[in-house]
Amino acid sequence: MPDTNALKRGNAFRVNLWITFVGFLDTHLLIPIMALYAAGLGARVGLVGLIVGLYSIANVLANIIFGRVIDRLGPRRPLMLGLIGDAAAMFLYSLCRLPVHLILVRIFHGITGGVIGPATMTITAAGTADHRGGRVMACYGMALAAATLVGYLVSATLSSRLGYNFVFYFGALMLVSGVIAMRWLPRRPAVSPAPAQSFRVEVAQGMALLKRKGLRGAYGAVFAQYFAFGGLVTLLPLYLYGLGMTSFHVGMMMGAFAIVFIALQAPSGMLSDRRGRKLPAAVGLGLSIVALALLPTRQAFPALIAVMALYGASYALIFPSITAMVADATSVGERGRATGIFHALLTVGVAVGAPLMGRVAEAVGVGWGLALCASALVVALPLVLASPPPRSVPGSVGD
Repeated sequence: MPDTNALKRGNAFRVNLWITFVGFLDTHLLIPIMALYAAGLGARVGLVGLIVGLYSIANVLANIIFGRVIDRLGPRRPLMLGLIGDAAAMFLYSLCRLPVHLILVRIFHGITGGVIGPATMTITAAGTADHRGGRVMACYGMALAAATLVGYLVSATLSSRLGYNFVFYFGALMLVSGVIAMRWLPRRPAVSPAPAQSFRVEVAQGMALLKRKGLRGAYGAVFAQYFAFGGLVTLLPLYLYGLGMTSFHVGMMMGAFAIVFIALQAPSGMLSDRRGRKLPAAVGLGLSIVALALLPTRQAFPALIAVMALYGASYALIFPSITAMVADATSVGERGRATGIFHALLTVGVAVGAPLMGRVAEAVGVGWGLALCASALVVALPLVLASPPPRSVPGSVGD
């Protein structure tokens, strides 16, 4: 006779992966079109950059704040509000008529979107065990990678054939499907509610997480990983245009990256469980450095595709291990805040990497700019290598 509780847990896990997918899909639907949409509403170049970046600015703060809210209330209710807010924001984009309207919607969307990452990662981490945390987190990474791939492809197709509004409507409908799927998540909190504390204590505990040895490697790696990615998505199109290629070639290269990222998540998670978190994470960082160094030395399209596939493999090695590090190094009552910081650093990495490496490329050239995107990864590598083994520190988990 089947284990009813195991079936329920399995169903809840699959539902959470679907919610993760739709919860991140809206962001990736907007990446290819937001700058053009803002310009179409009359925004000048400088204002376009602000509009694109406002989501990240609001999202960073929201990730940290809602991470603590999730520790206190559990992830279910905040996640419901976040999905509803994101769906509303996607619809509101279609009503914008002036740049100021878009500014307000971007801020609102960044705030509501700040719930999704900490909540879904907390639910995922709550279902892990020491011997399979890497595999479980690999599934979470696959949902994120699938959102990236589908978002870029759908956005390009819908916007070119039907217009921007249909991209917004599609994103809103997908988020509504996530709200409906919430009924299959357990109603009991996935975490034990944490007691209310003063602001000073909250800040001190947040800083303690940033300093914790078991988290330094994960936090450093995710910031460096997405710093490099922010530089890549800014400079890669310019590099390819300089070679006489088009947006089709950019899309094909990003697609190759995402497909390899998805395909290797599961084996990478199993490797993380068997050989520890540091080995795949460190190898992945090394491969990322190699891929970014090779990219500006290649000019033939097949060779560029191969380099992007290597970059996708490096991401697949890094992501399951560093997300499992967060689960390993935190107790149940602090996991929401820890995952909130993780997703905040992810967002900050892109937000800092894109404009900074753009400025660097202006000074030294696009090719050198692409190669120098790896600089943050070089700094993160020793942090990962210095990470303690899981559950190595008294208290709960890696002091």
